[in-house]
Amino acid sequence: MPKFPEPPGADELREIPPDELVLTAGTPLWRIYRRGGRHPTLWQSFRHFGPLNGRFDHHLPDPDGEPEFQERGIYYAAEDLITCLAEVFQDTRAIYRNAGDQPWVVGFELASPLRLLNLTGAWPTRAGASMALNSGPRPRARRWSRAIYEAYPRLQGLYSASSMHGNRPALALYERASDALPRHPLVHRPLNDPALLGGLDRAAVEIGYDLL
Repeated sequence: MPKFPEPPGADELREIPPDELVLTAGTPLWRIYRRGGRHPTLWQSFRHFGPLNGRFDHHLPDPDGEPEFQERGIYYAAEDLITCLAEVFQDTRAIYRNAGDQPWVVGFELASPLRLLNLTGAWPTRAGASMALNSGPRPRARRWSRAIYEAYPRLQGLYSASSMHGNRPALALYERASDALPRHPLVHRPLNDPALLGGLDRAAVEIGYDLL
């Protein structure tokens, strides 16, 4: 299996130069979020409760190892909508347009540049891991994210390869990236909007998911 050990400490990791990737202002990004359910949110909101099951949640658990609200916040996005769909609905492999938690899709352009750690190239190997950082066990990936967050305070998130959509770019943004989000999105619709049906149908065919 590809090498995927526990991360080194932040001080040790800091000695390894980061592979920095900059997304310029105006870069389009997509996100699927939920406006209902147990934890409703807004399109531009970072999740400050964690860590949950997100691959790169960098939150610190409470003394009992449980998630809690804190200053650290995470925001998952992608460079295309199909990658968002593949990632968000991977557990069921079905795109639920009318789910009770009210999934919405948002597309926007960055208001300012983003400095990200590139996990799609040689950096994971130089750091002692491998591309398994993008697809291996999530609890360990979260521990890597915490170490990265502490080692590179200048970086605003992670640029990774989606194992659910042909290694297409997927982003995990730390709360340091909040100023890069624009005031207004370009696209903002509920997933059950009839105007999205054709595109969702084509996306479902491409990734082999059901569309419900």
